[in-house]
Amino acid sequence: MPLADLIRPKELSEVVGQKHLFSPDSLFMKMTQSGTVPNMVFYGPSGTGKTTVANIIAAKSGMTLRKINATNASLSDIKDVLGETGTVFGSSGILLYIDEIQYFNKKQQQTVLEFIEDGRITLICSTTDNPYFSIYPAVLSRCSVFEFKSCDSEDIKKALVRAVTILDESKQKTDFDEKSRNEALDYISKAAGGDVRRAIGALEICYSAGSGNINLSLAEQSISGFALKMDKDGNEHYDLLSAFQKSIRGSDENAALFYLARMLEAGDLLSPIRRLLVIASEDIGLAHPMAVCVVKACCDNALQLGLPEARLCLAQAVVYLATLPKSNSSHDAYFAALEDVKSGKGQHMPDYIRDSMQPSANKNKDYVYPHPYPNHYYYQQYLPDDIKDRVYYHFADNKNEQAAKEYWKKVKGEAFKE
Repeated sequence: MPLADLIRPKELSEVVGQKHLFSPDSLFMKMTQSGTVPNMVFYGPSGTGKTTVANIIAAKSGMTLRKINATNASLSDIKDVLGETGTVFGSSGILLYIDEIQYFNKKQQQTVLEFIEDGRITLICSTTDNPYFSIYPAVLSRCSVFEFKSCDSEDIKKALVRAVTILDESKQKTDFDEKSRNEALDYISKAAGGDVRRAIGALEICYSAGSGNINLSLAEQSISGFALKMDKDGNEHYDLLSAFQKSIRGSDENAALFYLARMLEAGDLLSPIRRLLVIASEDIGLAHPMAVCVVKACCDNALQLGLPEARLCLAQAVVYLATLPKSNSSHDAYFAALEDVKSGKGQHMPDYIRDSMQPSANKNKDYVYPHPYPNHYYYQQYLPDDIKDRVYYHFADNKNEQAAKEYWKKVKGEAFKE
């Protein structure tokens, strides 16, 4: 039996991590202790206890547990389980556990809908993807969603200590170097990236290779580098990008560098580059217009160099952006204008700014070319009549935009709009 199965907890109190779910006063604990098992969705990274918890709940419920893995199951597998609802196997109720339900299509998910609606099936399903995107809404609306989070290294080490104790007992191992063993367990617990199952697998390899005398060298070989879980099409990817941009927007260069390091060490070079180019305009904008040029140069250098040297170029761009003054005035101005576009306003622009080749244009006879005038400015209406007084752009309170505001206030005079 694999070590992960050998040490699998039999009680919720034995599950490491997930304190937000398993504390005595939590909704999850109160609900499971009430004797009623609702339909549930377990959402979170792999190796965090979703399957283990489903097994514990099923065992305590007295229901017949049926498991399906959506990665290799078919519609007929689902129907086989549903067919048991009218038999002796379903007399005490059937708890259907669907692992990785995001791999089921809409029709497959809909198949269980009638059975969970009338109570013939109690559904627990797990997914590593955002359930609000990956699970059919009608199924999701009948389930309670619980998020499982990556485990801290301290929690993982608790599981490793329990696992190594079980291994010692089974192998009758009594002589080992406590210090070396502790160093190895510390390393594995940190290198596992929040995945308890991965950590236990590495421990099993390490223990076997060293005949129980595990040490740091064996630990480093048993788990290849630090696990940086970042599926480029999954939630972890977008969570990191979101945290990355929000840290720069919030002028926290330290947090931004941390999230950059996580992405780059996972081998993702293009995503942070794309986000940095956006940030230069979205969050710095007119407070420091040269940011676009500097960041573009850093990103171009990073692409030419490739990893690992690219890290230095992007770290420079991150610190630069995070410590600059911020402005989203051009961002807000665009989306304010977009609202009028979406509402159908401004359909008819003034004739004198239309292309003079248009048959209905007035050949620009009313258009005034502004360059010959003082400060290259002459007041005329450019917006359509129904929105002629709109002000989309508002000067932000940074030095560059305030200087521009004072200049145009002086030039435009009474025509100036804030």
